[in-house]
Amino acid sequence: MKPLIIAIDGPAGAGKSTVAKLAAQKLNYTYIDTGAMYRAVAWQAIHEGVEPNNREIAGLARKLDVKLSYVDGKTKVAVAGQDITEAIRTPEVSRLVAKVAQVPELRDVMLKLQREMASQGGVVMDGRDIGTHVLPNADIKIFLTASIAERAKRRWRELTDKGYTIVLAELENEIACRDREDCEREVAPLIAAADAIQVDTTHLSIDDTVEKILNLCKERQTNV
Repeated sequence: MKPLIIAIDGPAGAGKSTVAKLAAQKLNYTYIDTGAMYRAVAWQAIHEGVEPNNREIAGLARKLDVKLSYVDGKTKVAVAGQDITEAIRTPEVSRLVAKVAQVPELRDVMLKLQREMASQGGVVMDGRDIGTHVLPNADIKIFLTASIAERAKRRWRELTDKGYTIVLAELENEIACRDREDCEREVAPLIAAADAIQVDTTHLSIDDTVEKILNLCKERQTNV
């Protein structure tokens, strides 16, 4: 059977990465975490003191030695051999990444790299503009969403489990602001592709959501 290209988009906290990883694992596909790629650039920008909306970000990305690997069911992210998997999930990086992602020159660098990664098929890629901009010819496009309150709760649990002290109301505000930034940016804004299948995960378990995606893949393979 033809290896599919699967694009999963949606706002922060909708469960894209978790669902995409599990779907890729069950399909024996490659998972490409575009959010982690942008977070790695944001992390490096913090360490080099580069302003997030500066064109220097693109130059930083071109020379960044970033590697994604899938180990023991988890995506590992390394820069110049240093494991930054946990470091890119800190609140500081989370607050910066939306601004970094708005730099057109950086998105051009990432676009080329992401399309190369997906060119042979057999991939699940998630982000905010995959089905609309990065992989407009993807075989399956899914737009995951959930209420702001539910997404904030998920993020709060994730951060408190790691030892961070976070106020839930502040997280709700940050997520709402992130949504506005993503939706209103001039370059590749967050929007569902016209042919995307929308899945609201507010009341769905992770397993239920993954099952929906696997069923869509089976239907597509049957109809090819």
